[in-house]
Amino acid sequence: MDNWILMGPRTLNNQPQGEQTLSPEQVKVKVTHVLLSNFDALCYSGELPVAYPKTVGRFAIGLVTECGDKVYGVEKGERVFIKGARPCGKCLHCRRGDADNCEHVQIAGIDFDGFLRDFVTCDYRRVAVLPAGVDDIHGLCIEHVAFAENIYDQLKLSAGSKVAVVGGNALALVVAQVAMYHKLVPVVIDESAAALEKFRRAGVYYTVPADDELEKNIAEATSGMGCDAAIYISCSKIDPDIASRVLARDKTLVLEGMASLRFKLDSIPLFRHNTRVIAVTDGFGYTESAINMILHGAIDLDIFEREIITEYDPSAILNAKLSDLSHDSKMTIVKLIF
Repeated sequence: MDNWILMGPRTLNNQPQGEQTLSPEQVKVKVTHVLLSNFDALCYSGELPVAYPKTVGRFAIGLVTECGDKVYGVEKGERVFIKGARPCGKCLHCRRGDADNCEHVQIAGIDFDGFLRDFVTCDYRRVAVLPAGVDDIHGLCIEHVAFAENIYDQLKLSAGSKVAVVGGNALALVVAQVAMYHKLVPVVIDESAAALEKFRRAGVYYTVPADDELEKNIAEATSGMGCDAAIYISCSKIDPDIASRVLARDKTLVLEGMASLRFKLDSIPLFRHNTRVIAVTDGFGYTESAINMILHGAIDLDIFEREIITEYDPSAILNAKLSDLSHDSKMTIVKLIF
């Protein structure tokens, strides 16, 4: 039985999973699919701080095999998305019964065990039943869409606003499409011509190389006004100061941190342009909204190259992802049941 535990940087062991006792409000889920992502690769490398030991795998789908006698809305045999972001249960909001406003949201693979294992036992509120119209592969992208929805909510922009997306990987593709769904106009900036071509295929009109012509091209795209907001994709490893350079005055810079890395950001342009800076690190609270968007085809998730494997070496997969975090848009999916 698989249970891939990260013991330290680049030290991943497969250990037998012990028996799991089910409480009245818990469900037991047989994991069927796990998406190994850039986030998991950064946890594996040690670039993201992990409370070792932790099972890896933030994004997973499974089948409910058992239900406690106080479980509501989830039944045995149903397909579910296992939520990778959960309330801490310890902050003041959680203790008051207001977990939706948790102050210390916990992340799978960092704060609690991830899902690259045979079975997951958790509170039934920590899974979401998948409609028949959402297949397993699309379901693995739910948190990415939820994350982008969280960003959109934070920005509070009107239709037609120009939003710079600085970075060209898989999450950036989702962020740009969610922006278009809400009638915003994404302006994608990246160093790779091949990455920008993927965005054009996804329907993004403004794709701007991160080169010496950046300011000129942004001025043309925004009629000289600058962007109404900018979203910096932290694991893109592009110069973060690009994001502040393309913003108009009194606008918002979002530091995207699903797979956050340490970087230096020049504060002078932020002060001079009175820029509001916010950080978004999860899609907590947006799971149902994301499922609805996927169900109704609002996001093209078939644009991603897919690799579905049944025999696998997680260390090899994660090492390969580390070689090109900036532009990786391949979905590497481990299928655990077939």
